[in-house]
Amino acid sequence: MSSDPDRATVYPKARRIRFSFGEPQPMSKYYAGGDMVFSHFVAGLSGVFPPGEESFIRSVVRVTGKVTDPALKRRAAGFTAQEATHGREHRKLNTALVDLGYPIAWLDSPTVKQRVEHIEQRVPATLHLAATAAAEHYTTVLAVRVLTKPEIQALAGDAEVRNLLNWHALEEVEHKSVAFDVYRAVGGSEAVRIGTMLGVLALTVPVTAGGLAAAIALDRYARRHPITVARQARTLFTGPIFKGILGELARYLRPGFHPDDYDTTELLDTWRRELFGDAGQLVDHLR
Repeated sequence: MSSDPDRATVYPKARRIRFSFGEPQPMSKYYAGGDMVFSHFVAGLSGVFPPGEESFIRSVVRVTGKVTDPALKRRAAGFTAQEATHGREHRKLNTALVDLGYPIAWLDSPTVKQRVEHIEQRVPATLHLAATAAAEHYTTVLAVRVLTKPEIQALAGDAEVRNLLNWHALEEVEHKSVAFDVYRAVGGSEAVRIGTMLGVLALTVPVTAGGLAAAIALDRYARRHPITVARQARTLFTGPIFKGILGELARYLRPGFHPDDYDTTELLDTWRRELFGDAGQLVDHLR
């Protein structure tokens, strides 16, 4: 365990990037290598991302006026720019997924967004930001797994979906400590930070499993193949995405924890070259 040496001088910057889904070949229904459960899992995550990213942005913007450190202000601006780009590109994927029959449109509906904003306006700004910092730890843990486990890379199936997930994961790791540092800078307490993560941990399994089960129950083809679904669900929850994840998430509960206690410098350097180096996989996606 070691600290990233340069977090105060690294400014997340949104890349001008575009993805295209279903071109030139249409996406198959079970785009994740034919795996019904993993396809629904990724679809559910993607459905949540746009409204979730917008809530994260609001939580940071809500307190930015209280931040006095120019470097942190610049990092916060980079964070919001990256998150806005994530939401835009995931909405494009979500449009393709809805066309394939995935029941995720409601997650980004005006009604849901209004209810979320209504709740946000009635909770203290530091609590809203604490929830963002906790969620950012969650997405960072998932992102590191995406970028370090070949099994997950193989599971992604559709090449453009894999490209989107790799880019998103890279930027999640790039800005992993921004919301946390803003929370500390505006006086957020350790008790609220830790308590908020306890709530996130309590909801992780039931919300993930319940949402996935509901989506699969609406899938006629999946309902006709319960044994396959059961096998694929077991593989998902015992495989590289979830195995041991609660322990990694629980690091956040340690008093004095900071996201940069775990050095991801080498991982970031590797994937920046892989995706955006001279011969990077996503150079042709940049505008």
